[in-house]
This record gives sequence, structure tokens and C-alpha cells, in this order.
Amino acid sequence: MESSLPDLEAILLVGGQGTRLRPLTLGTPKPLLPTAGVPFLAHQLARARSFGVRRIVFATSYKAAMFEPAFGDGTAFGLSLEYMTEETPLGTGGAIRNAGEALTAGPDDPVLILNGDILSGHDIGEQVRLHRARQAAVTLHLTEVDDPSRFGCVPTDEAGRVTAFLEKTPNPVTNRINAGCYVFTRSVIDSIPRDEVVSVERETFPGLIESGELVLGYADRTYWLDVGTPAAFVRGSRDLVLGRLASPALPGATGEYLALDGALVSPEAKVRGGTAVGARAVVEAGASVVGSVLSDDCVVEAGASVTDSVVGRGARICAGTVVHDAVIGDGAVVGPGNELQNGVRIWPGVELPERAVRYSSDV
Repeated sequence: MESSLPDLEAILLVGGQGTRLRPLTLGTPKPLLPTAGVPFLAHQLARARSFGVRRIVFATSYKAAMFEPAFGDGTAFGLSLEYMTEETPLGTGGAIRNAGEALTAGPDDPVLILNGDILSGHDIGEQVRLHRARQAAVTLHLTEVDDPSRFGCVPTDEAGRVTAFLEKTPNPVTNRINAGCYVFTRSVIDSIPRDEVVSVERETFPGLIESGELVLGYADRTYWLDVGTPAAFVRGSRDLVLGRLASPALPGATGEYLALDGALVSPEAKVRGGTAVGARAVVEAGASVVGSVLSDDCVVEAGASVTDSVVGRGARICAGTVVHDAVIGDGAVVGPGNELQNGVRIWPGVELPERAVRYSSDV
């Protein structure tokens, strides 16, 4: 598999602010959030490398200074990494054009474009081979979803040529949507206007189609997830721990839970459902944690219940508290007897007194 894509270069788009994931992204950019025990991007980097990618240019903007300390020059991943920062956000096309300045690929070479918030199990090698065989300008990964009305959809003709980019609509013409992984021919990247705000979805792709260039769709139904919301972020971490999507970056065996170094999980606690337990995190006797992300140094006390939730770094969930489908910010303390559910978000450092928030009347 690797030999078929020698020295492929990639651009990784990681400039977004991750507003839908606040408060998790107030201090950490979304692509660096711990996911199944490692920064989210570690899974993408390891997967890209497994398909023969050797050099990746990061297109950074929000909290740009945090990426290089996390990944360095890429040696630990068997990659060579470069960092390009936009002083002002330039949109997807502008970001690709800006990062393109650091590419070494020739004008006819394929360049892989990855989005920093997508988990995908599709065959990148096949996508690149299709692009090369058909000498396309751009080849997009399309994923088939059950409800395409929440996304823009991308119809193709019988030969796989993309015929249009349609905005979200209640009656989509196809269940294929843009899955956010592209192969560009290098010269097409160079044709995007420099230092301008450009959207590939709204300007570059439709423009190429209009001028008769070949824009191809590579469609499949493998694992695909946009981790932009707390619920999706938790699901992504859970699926990696459970092995529903294989990742070479997983720091342990797949199973009901993954515990990092120094984590203390009581034998009398129930921890399951693909939970990730951060370094030095504590889960006390009688606690129940299902399908959740427990960040480093957090504590889940005796008898507390945490389900489908994210508990931030150093946060404490006190005895008898129920946390379901919630986000608890770094350093927050949720006092005993609280009930937090239905997507509630507790900001970092907040301390909730005993029984401050309830959904039921029993006390």
C-alpha cells in the first residue's frame, strides 16, 4: 500500500476556532483535543503516513503557536512537518493557497488536503490512484449519509464527474456529501488567488466545474465522522477506543476502556463503552463511567455517574452526581448531588455547590 504513493505531500487544514465545541476549545484548538488518549490530529497523521504521505504542511490560524510544540518536526510520526500561519483567516481556499507556498510538489503532482476535524476510514490510496488515472483537477472524497439534508450534497454523473455543489436543502438530489478530503493537482492550488478569502466549496470547485475542468468524486460508505460538536467528539473517541475505526496512533489495545499512564481506576468502578481515562485521572469505587472522555488529572468520586460526556483536565465530579451528555470544563468542580444532562456545558473553573442543578425532584 505504502509504495504506491511515494513521497505524497499533504496540507492539513487546522485553522478553525471550534466554536461549537466550547468550552473545550477556549484553551486548546479542536485538532489538539485529547481523543482516545492522544491529540485528535495524531490519528490523522498516523493514518496519512500509513498511505505513504511523508510531508505535511499545517495550515494554522487559531492558536497557531500550539501546534508545533505538540508535533515538532514530525520525526516521532515518521513525517516531515511544516507550519504555515494565516495572519487573518482566509477561508478554505485561501488557507490551501497559503500553505501551498511550502509545498515541494511539481505542477502535475497530486497533493492531499485533509481537514483537521474529520475522522475517516476511507482508502486514501484509492482516492489518489483514481485522481492520477483520470488526470483530474480535483478528486473529492464523498461519503454517503442517511440524512443528507443537514449537509450540502454533491451529485456526480455515471463516470464519477461532479456536476454541481448544492447547498443544504430539505429535498437533496443525492445522499452523497462532501467528506472534506481532497486530492488537488498542484497547479490548481497555485491558481487560487493569493492572500484573499476564498471558499473551495463555494468558489474554487464550482469555478472548475464551470470552466470544464475534471472534478471527480470518490464515493464510499466507510466510517466517517465530523467531530465538530461535543456529542460527535465523544463518539469519535469512543469509536477509536472500541476499535470501530482502526488507528495506528491508539496508545493501547482497543476495548471497553483505555487508561493512560498513572490513571487509577478502582476495581469496584464500572468503566466501559469505549471510555478514555486520561493520565493520572481517578475513578473511585462505585463510580460508573460509560462512553466518555476523562481528561488528565480529573476525578470521578464514589457513586458518581458519567455517560457520553467530556470531563476536562483537573475537573472533579463529586459523589452521587449524574453527568449525562454534558461537557465539564477544565478545573471545574461539580458538587455532590447535581444532575447535569441534555448537552449542558460547565465553563472552566466553575464550582457548582451541592444540588445546584437538578433535572428531577427527588432529593
